[in-house]
Amino acid sequence: MASPTEFPDAALDLTAKPGAGEAVAIFAGGCFWCTEAVYRDLDGVSKVTSGYAGGTPETANYDAVCSGRTGHAEAIEIRYDPSKTTYAELMKIFFSIAHDPTQLNRQGNDVGRQYRSAIFYASDEEKKVAEAYIDQINKSKYFDAPVVTTLEPLVKFFVGEDYHQDYAHRNPFQPYIAHIAAPKVEKMQRYYAAKLKKG
Repeated sequence: MASPTEFPDAALDLTAKPGAGEAVAIFAGGCFWCTEAVYRDLDGVSKVTSGYAGGTPETANYDAVCSGRTGHAEAIEIRYDPSKTTYAELMKIFFSIAHDPTQLNRQGNDVGRQYRSAIFYASDEEKKVAEAYIDQINKSKYFDAPVVTTLEPLVKFFVGEDYHQDYAHRNPFQPYIAHIAAPKVEKMQRYYAAKLKKG
């Protein structure tokens, strides 16, 4: 695999809507502790929340989701200012840093549909932009295998339990965080330093 500096920029992005205010993106890419950690210091991102998407309200809890039979994926809700960072830029980080989009229903040793790679789109435009980017990435041959990220309509994002929120930042020496999340954060600091919050 090539360096993230060689990762393609998306040819399409969401249409800018002046005065529209804060926007939301919902991504799933394995353990939400790790994907949350990648985005928390990105300039323009006001909040990243760990939770669940893809299943029913009754099964939107960690114990149930861990079974892999709920339809839910561990997901993050990213609230952002489109004037500072765009949907396309969030997707570029998602595909190049946050996870491996070529792994089907898993991320490393985390196995099951709850760890699938997915974009939960809230509009037809989001779906179109994501579809185009996945096609673009596949044609670029950046990865040695095809992207298996699913595009799923967002019905509802369910906020995860309090102890999952900002987990990596609060537990930097936990072994899983040190080995899985920390290297992703380091990649963000290395390859996207200009896009990180100052101070």
